[in-house]
Amino acid sequence: MPTACKSIDQAGWLALREQLWPDCPRERHLSQMSALLASPSSFAQFVEYDASNNPLGFVEVAVRYDYVNGTTTSPVAFLEGIYVAPEARMQGVARKLFAEAQGWAVGIGCTELASDALIENMQSHAMHRALGFEETERVVFFRKLLR
Repeated sequence: MPTACKSIDQAGWLALREQLWPDCPRERHLSQMSALLASPSSFAQFVEYDASNNPLGFVEVAVRYDYVNGTTTSPVAFLEGIYVAPEARMQGVARKLFAEAQGWAVGIGCTELASDALIENMQSHAMHRALGFEETERVVFFRKLLR
C-alpha cells in the first residue's frame, strides 16, 4: 500500500520526482514539495515501496477549481504527476498509486479526476487508459512573446 508523503524527507520522493521531471532544478523540487505539504486539503502525494523499502513510484494529485479541460464539475481532482521506476513497471505499481490518489479525491468530495499527457507520450496514454481514463479532447497550446 502506498505511503502518504508527510515531509520533504520522505524516502525516494525527491529522487522519483527528479526522474519524472529531470529539467527541474533540485531547489525548485524542494520548494514545490514544501508547498504541497503545506496544503494537505489541496494536494496529496504517495510513494510505493517494495518489501526492502526501495521506492518504486510516486503520484501527486491536486484539487483544481479553475476550468479543467474535458470535465463538467468543479472542483476537480487532477493527477499532476505519476511515475514508476522502469524496473518496476507492468507490476501494478501505477494502479496502486492511482487507487490512493482516487481514494483521496473521493474523500474530499470530487466526482471527477482529470489528467493530461503530451500528445507524443503514447506510454502515458496507454497507462491512463489502463487506469480507466477516457480521452476527452486534444489541445495545441500557442504563445507569442511580447518583449
